Amino acid sequence: MLDAISTVAGVALILTVLWETFETIVLPRRVTRQFRLTRYFYVYTWLPWSSLARKLKDKKKRESLLSFYGPISLLLLLAVWAFSLLLGFALIHYGTGSIFTGAVFPSRFGNALYLSGTTLFTLGLGDLTPASQLARVLTVLEAGIGFGFLALVIGYLPVLYQSFSRREVTISLLDARAGSPPTATEMLRRHTGEHGMNALLKVLEDWERWSADLMESHLSYPVLAYFRSQHDNQSWLGSLTAILDLCSLFMVGLEGVCQYQAKMTFAITRHALVDLSQIFNAPPAADGTYDRLPPEELAALRQFIEQNGFHFSDSNSAEVELTRLRSHYEPYAFSLARFLQVELPPWINHGTVKDNWKTSAWREQTVVAEPMAQEEHF
Repeated sequence: MLDAISTVAGVALILTVLWETFETIVLPRRVTRQFRLTRYFYVYTWLPWSSLARKLKDKKKRESLLSFYGPISLLLLLAVWAFSLLLGFALIHYGTGSIFTGAVFPSRFGNALYLSGTTLFTLGLGDLTPASQLARVLTVLEAGIGFGFLALVIGYLPVLYQSFSRREVTISLLDARAGSPPTATEMLRRHTGEHGMNALLKVLEDWERWSADLMESHLSYPVLAYFRSQHDNQSWLGSLTAILDLCSLFMVGLEGVCQYQAKMTFAITRHALVDLSQIFNAPPAADGTYDRLPPEELAALRQFIEQNGFHFSDSNSAEVELTRLRSHYEPYAFSLARFLQVELPPWINHGTVKDNWKTSAWREQTVVAEPMAQEEHF
């Protein structure tokens, strides 16, 4: 009876790991089923890791700790898969009564585990070899699976880091255009004038494509969402929220501003945000648990817009429409930010905040060169 249970458990473990590997690495789409070994792995590793980070009062230390989670969890997941395959074949060897030539350990299961390890990792030491026909078949099968598993892992890591790099390049470009952290109002201020507005529409077009790429890559490889940006005041979620804020301002009716591109960018960016919140089981936050634009901030926003030469087409309906648009994405952004421990950008940066490109690791002061002739915009 024990041998049968061992065999069935080994087969089930191997099939589960192989299917998990296929869904995580090979299958280029979102997996909706709830019972997944990979899902539980991230649930039970992220919760204690994030809880430990919350206890750190120093922001830089907290961000540093959180930045380690993505790469480390990826390596740990691969190790869990490998050990599960190793254990699965050892259970089958043990359950089917495989015969070995030589003995490394006193127990039969210990020898089965050792043979499984040397086979999966293609060591081929020869001090313990299969002697029965079934044991030889299992050894050849495990060697083939181990070789294929190694090939998938080698191909998996470059794809992840290419997607991460592609994501971060566009986020870094916001530094000079929208400040650090990026905000919709700062982006609007730095693109005043005809040529600036044309450039801003091009930025929204680029972010429409960026959002589609983010949705495709992060739904296929959700671990990328845990990878932090290079700077503590930047994040993919914060940048995405700032773009949604800007699109909302355009869509409520700013005079002289083309709404079409803003609507297109808003649609795909919100789509990415909502789908990713579903991936991480982060339902939209309830009303009253957040407020990024309280009455005093809304008054400051109206004043800011007027001071920078913009006007609402209909001032009375603009606030109502802005509230409606914010309700379509802010609850999801707040919920994801709380889960991932990311700070959402404010609507307006009060005070003086230096852009990342203006600072140096050796001296905290503004650099001499300016990237644009219109120095007053910075």
